[in-house]
Amino acid sequence: MRFQMIRKLKSGKYRIYSLSVNPKTGKRRNLGTFETREEAVKHEREIQYFKKHKN
Repeated sequence: MRFQMIRKLKSGKYRIYSLSVNPKTGKRRNLGTFETREEAVKHEREIQYFKKHKN
């Protein structure tokens, strides 16, 4: 199940965006920019881990 999406930018870096859209701005939340796709995937896993282990 995906909660974020990773897109490649024109600069060659990768950015994680939230799947949910802000109703006010109509844009997705930027969750971080990374040099490689592997770094972005690793950070996405970390986000999911901490979302599940809040307490």
